[in-house]
Amino acid sequence: MKKCFMFSFILLFVFLVSCSPSEKVCSVDTDCVQATCCHPSAAVPKEAGPDCAGQFCTQECMPGTIDCGQGEIKCLEGSCQVVLNE
Repeated sequence: MKKCFMFSFILLFVFLVSCSPSEKVCSVDTDCVQATCCHPSAAVPKEAGPDCAGQFCTQECMPGTIDCGQGEIKCLEGSCQVVLNE
């Protein structure tokens, strides 16, 4: 029983350390890309970005997205984020 508890504790610790929000995923804006091919409202590191080859999107300017220049992708404090214009 004691080994099982210790193993669970170690797994939890490893999970928490590996998912730390303080981990920097970008240094400059160009390290980041849109998280979805169409109507993106989030950003991710370039290596986690979607493959949009052959994808067709509507030409709508969806609110809350970077469509039609409504916002841009930035690296802020080491995190990829979408910054919407006010």
